[in-house]
Amino acid sequence: MKVVVIFYSAYGHIYKMAQAFAEGVKEFDGAQVELKRVKELLDQSILEKTGIAQAQKAFSHIPFATLDDLEKADAIIIGTPTRFGNMCAQMRAFLDSTGSLWIKGTLVGKVGSVFTSSATQHGGQETTILSTHNTLLHHGMIIVGLPYTFQGQMRIDEITGSSPYGASTITGGQGERMPSANELAAARYQGRHVASIAAKLVR
Repeated sequence: MKVVVIFYSAYGHIYKMAQAFAEGVKEFDGAQVELKRVKELLDQSILEKTGIAQAQKAFSHIPFATLDDLEKADAIIIGTPTRFGNMCAQMRAFLDSTGSLWIKGTLVGKVGSVFTSSATQHGGQETTILSTHNTLLHHGMIIVGLPYTFQGQMRIDEITGSSPYGASTITGGQGERMPSANELAAARYQGRHVASIAAKLVR
C-alpha cells in the first residue's frame, strides 16, 4: 500500500510537517511512503531576496512530484501553506495539471488528505484545507481528516494548529516558529490514520 506526501514549502515549516506525516505512515505495518515536492514558481531573484532559496536547500534533494506519482499511490497527502485562505500558487499549478487524470477517473476511490500552515493563529488554515478538498472531491477521492481521537487538537494550554479538517502549524509573521511537538504529533497521527484507511480500501 503506497502513500505519497506532496508538498510545497518556502521556509521549511511544511517540509517538517511532511516529514512527520511520513513517519506516521511508516508506523502502519505494510505502508510505503514517498515525499515529493512541487516546482517553484517564484523568480530566482525573489527567492534570493526573501531567503526562500537558502531555506529550500534543506529539502532540495526531494524529487519533484509527477502525475505518475498520483497514479501509483493508494493515498495522496497534500501539504500547502496558506495564501489568503487558499492553497499556494505552486500547489495550485500542480493540481491544475491533473486534468488528464480527471478525464480517466484515475484518482477515483483513492484516499486524499490535506495539511497546512499559516503565519497567524487564525490565518485561514481551515479554509485552505477545505478549499483544497474541493479539488480532491472533483477527482472522486475519499477525504480523510484528523479525527478527534487525536486529542492534542483540543488543547487550550498552548497555542497550536490542527483541526478535524487536518493537521496544521503556526509559523509566526517572520517564519520564526517551527512546528511544535503537538503539531508534529498531529501530523504523525494523521499520517498513520490515512495509511490505515487506505489499507482497508485496497484489500
